[in-house]
Amino acid sequence: MADLSRRSAREVLDDHLNIANEWTGTSLEDVLAEDIRRNVSEDIVILINRGTFRGHDGVRELALMLADELPEHGAFEYTYVVTDGRMGFLEWTYQDSKVQVRDGADSYLIEDGLIVAQTIHYTVEPR
Repeated sequence: MADLSRRSAREVLDDHLNIANEWTGTSLEDVLAEDIRRNVSEDIVILINRGTFRGHDGVRELALMLADELPEHGAFEYTYVVTDGRMGFLEWTYQDSKVQVRDGADSYLIEDGLIVAQTIHYTVEPR
């Protein structure tokens, strides 16, 4: 396996986003385990309007919350992705037959090939 710690912030973010969209055809647990293994620091801190989440357990908790809110587990549309140095920024949308997200925005701090901090914002709206 390649040395994942040498990846650029863009390579880490692209890998994370590609894995995230695999949840449409694979079990969430498998997708999440692969993303955590490849892209997420054990000490990650995630800030969201629901609180502060830490570590791999926090990532799992947030992923399960998102899966509950987006019941059909469709693909995300990444409308804007940019990195500069250690920072990454993502704008995203989601739509299925029941709900939509029009304002998804995440920021990332990436060090040594892993996401070490993230902020998340999105609003789930009924369709």
